[in-house]
Amino acid sequence: MPLSEHDLAAIRLTLELASLTTVLLLVVGTPIAWWLARTRSRLKGAIGAVVALPLVLPPTVLGFYLLVTMGPHGPIGQLTQFLGLGTLPFTFAGLVVASVFYSLPFVVQPLQNAFEAIGERPLEVASTLRAGPWDTFFTVVVPLARPGFITAAILGFAHTVGEFGVVLMIGGNIPEKTRTVAVQIFDHVEAMEYVQAHWLAGGMVLFSFLVLFALYSSRRFKAGLS
Repeated sequence: MPLSEHDLAAIRLTLELASLTTVLLLVVGTPIAWWLARTRSRLKGAIGAVVALPLVLPPTVLGFYLLVTMGPHGPIGQLTQFLGLGTLPFTFAGLVVASVFYSLPFVVQPLQNAFEAIGERPLEVASTLRAGPWDTFFTVVVPLARPGFITAAILGFAHTVGEFGVVLMIGGNIPEKTRTVAVQIFDHVEAMEYVQAHWLAGGMVLFSFLVLFALYSSRRFKAGLS
C-alpha cells in the first residue's frame, strides 16, 4: 500500500490544522487588514512590519520564540496554566496558535490590498444612505473585497499545509497529535523510505501546483472581465 496508516493520519491532521487555522486567520486577520488599510496612524508601519515578520524570519527562529513564550515560564504559558489549560507546546492547540502567527501575513496582505482597492467612494455612498459602520462593512466592503477573501483563504490554507520548521519546533513529532505531512516526509527520508516519501512529497507538489493554478486562473478571469 503506497500510504500507511501513519501517512493517512498525518494527512488528516494536516487538513484539520489547515482548516481550523484558516478560519481563525480570517477572523483575526480581517480587522488587522482593515485597520492597516484605513489608518493614518504612525504605528501603521510598525504594525505592518510585525505582521510581515514571518515572511523573512527563518521558521525555526519564530518557532523558538513561540516555544519560549508558550512554555511553562513564558507569559502565554503562565496564563494558560493559570487558566487550568496546561501548556500549549507539543499539543494540537499549540500547533494552531503557532500556525496562526506563521501564516498571518499570507492572509492580512491580500485582504489589505483588497480593502485599499475599494477606495472611498463606496463608503461615502453608504454613509449618505445612513448605513452604520457594521452595515457598511458587511454589505459593501465584504462583497467588493470577496476576491481578496478568497485569495487570503487559499494562501492561508496552503501555507499552513506546507509548514515544517514551526510545526516541528512547537509540536514535535507525536503521531496522530502533532505529526503533519511535512514532518512525516522528513521521517520517511530519515528512515531512507524513499518510496513513501515520494508519494507524500508528490502529493504536496500536486497540491501546491493546483493552488497556484487556481489563483492565477482566477486573476486572469477577473482581468478579462474588467
